[in-house]
Formats: sequence, structure tokens, C-alpha cells
Amino acid sequence: MSNIPPCPQCALENTYPDGDHYVCADCGHEWSTVATAADEDDATAVVKDANGNALADGDTVVLVKDLKVKGSSITLKVGTKIKGIRIVGGDHEVDCKTDAGSFMLKAAYLKKV
Repeated sequence: MSNIPPCPQCALENTYPDGDHYVCADCGHEWSTVATAADEDDATAVVKDANGNALADGDTVVLVKDLKVKGSSITLKVGTKIKGIRIVGGDHEVDCKTDAGSFMLKAAYLKKV
């Protein structure tokens, strides 16, 4: 049994080492044999609110700024309380539901209650 991982793009196991990279013979995808530091940082990154408090899944937050919703006439008003947030990856770290709908928000515009 080899310790060569399957391809992260197509998930097939027809891969082989080539120097400091792995190569998938099926789709041609190449990736590094060593884990990158950026991948490890994303896994351990802490999402912080506008005051620097760490946010977690299920927290209740309040908006600290009026936010216009792109492509809509809706504006989320300052002081709007949002319950049961979910932390996700990416530029907009917080997934939440309000009376106006579901939104992805940046943690910099939220304050933990």
C-alpha cells in the first residue's frame, strides 16, 4: 500500500510523485508534497468581531454599521440583532439569517452580545 494521496481535484488514486510535487495521471493536476502554511493557518484562524472578541458558531451578534445589500433595496440597520450565526471560510466569514433573508457578512461589521 503506497502513502501517495489521491488527487484533490478529481479524487482518483492514479497519482505519482514527481520531485517535490504529486501529479495526477488522469486529470493532470499537480500539487505540492508538503502542506502549505496557508492551509494550516486557515484551519486554525480565529474570526474576531469589530471589538476583537472571538466569534463561534451559535453566537448572537449586533450590526455596528448600516449595510446595503448588493443588488437589492434592502438595508440592514445598525443595532439589528442576529442570533445563531455560523462561521465559514472566505472573505465573508459569517453566515446568518435575519428577517430580511440569509446573508454572508464580514465579522468586522458585527459585535458580539
